[in-house]
This record gives sequence, C-alpha cells and structure tokens, in this order.
Amino acid sequence: MDAGDLKVFEAVARLGSMNRAALELNTVQSNVTAKIRNLELELGVQLFQRLARGVQLTPAGRRILPFPIKISKLLSDTKAAARDDGLPNGQLEIGTLETTAALRLPTVLANFARTYPKVRLVLTTGTTCSLIADVLECRLDSAFVAGPVDHPDLQHIPVFCEELVLVTPRSVCSLDELGEIEHLQTIVFRIGCSYRQRLESFLAQRGLLISQPLELGSIDAILGCIAAGVGISLLPKGVVAAAWRDGRVSIHELPAREATAKTELIRRSDTYVSSAMSAFMKSVTSDGFPKLQAAE
Repeated sequence: MDAGDLKVFEAVARLGSMNRAALELNTVQSNVTAKIRNLELELGVQLFQRLARGVQLTPAGRRILPFPIKISKLLSDTKAAARDDGLPNGQLEIGTLETTAALRLPTVLANFARTYPKVRLVLTTGTTCSLIADVLECRLDSAFVAGPVDHPDLQHIPVFCEELVLVTPRSVCSLDELGEIEHLQTIVFRIGCSYRQRLESFLAQRGLLISQPLELGSIDAILGCIAAGVGISLLPKGVVAAAWRDGRVSIHELPAREATAKTELIRRSDTYVSSAMSAFMKSVTSDGFPKLQAAE
C-alpha cells in the first residue's frame, strides 16, 4: 500500500464509480479495479460494495477514508514547506458565504491582491455546512463560515459579527403580521445555510407554519423575490440596506440574542501554514474588514 493506491481509493470513494475515477486519474478502469482489489487483499477487508451502477463504501471503507485525504494533504504541505521562502506566493483556495462575499470581501481581497501580487486567490461560495466539509476534506485552504464552529480538527478565528434582520415585502409592517399571512413562504439558500436554520427556528418558536422553502442561489435573486411579494428571508442588515433604502423591501429588527451572527475564518489545525496563508489570516483579522454603515 502506498500513496498512489490511497489516491485511487479516495477518487473511487468520492466519485462512486471505478470508471469515473479512471477518467479523473487519466487511466483505464482495469487499473483502478486492480488497485482496489489489491488494497482490499492487503487490508483483509472489503472497502466497496459493488452495485449495478457504481460502488458504495463499506463501513471499513468509511473508517479509512479520512486517511488518504490527510496523507495527500501532508504530501502537498511537504512540497509547499520546502518551496516556501517566506515571501507569500502560490495559490490559496478560500471558501466564503455568499453574503460575506458580497458584503465584506471585495475591499479586503483587492487590498490583499495589491499587497501580495504573487498570491493567486481562488474564491468559492457555499453554505456553512458545505464549506466546513470542504475545509475538513482539504478541498479548501480556509473558509469564512457562520459561527460558532466547534470541531477538534479546525482552528477558528472570529473576524466580525453581522446583525441579522427579517426581510419582508413592503406590505408587511411588523413581525406581528406574519401570523396573518395564509401561506407564509421563506426564500433561502440551500440546506446547510446557517441563516436558513436560524430563520426556521425563529418562525417555529413563534408557532408559525411555513410552506416548502423557495431555494435560490444568490442574494439578488432572494431580494428580487421578496420585493415581488413572494416571501420572507433572514439576512445580514448590510446586505439588504440598499434595497431597503430604495423602498423595495422592509426590514424588521430582531431581539439581540437572535440578531447577532458571528463569522469565523476556519482552517485545518494540522496543516502547514504557508507564508501566503499567514499573510491572509493577518490581513482579515487586523483592520481588513472596515466597519459597515448600518441601514438607517
């Protein structure tokens, strides 16, 4: 068993198919099948259940899955450490919430790019749940997520707080009117979004029943639907300030315990901190995020 065998195992596990893994690894399916069989013989356990279409991890396969990911990252970190001369360079893959990307990051990323022109930033948006998974599985170097995050393998650095508000059509003048809406519709990001979970909890605590949530992929789309009277959402106040000032939506402040949302920068605590990552963390935890003006 070597790193190459484990790389094949990880690809098959992730893609759920010997054939798709072969395509990704630029080899033939028979090579992939042979490596998996040899690995199973060496370990003395079956790692995959063969199905009519593709494969599925067995309990033993699920138990060893974290190790190929860690080994691959360790090899990558070894190369990065050897080549790291202290001058930030190379590629950083950063994940972020959609709202953070729109509200907080443009100025910070522009300043970072000017200061460290040899660092190539690749930005990926997602939900808190998906971003945490991507960092844990080493697909991202770091990510901005909604906190608090409590995981033994993650370092988490608080970077700022958001004030959340309930966003409704202009026709809704107060929170008390929500109970009068016959078919209360929420407009949210996909499952795994912390703001969505908080909205559902907020409504459930008040005994409000909602119909099937409408899932959208961008802030502009959510605000457009709210302005059209389709439904309501829970978003950072800064994100909706312009739409509120333009008279397109109404915003309703929440009790302090429900309105505060902490955003944290997370990374695996067992990975090498390159000069580029160190510079990025310093830039976002010092004066990287200017204080935003709240909606008036």
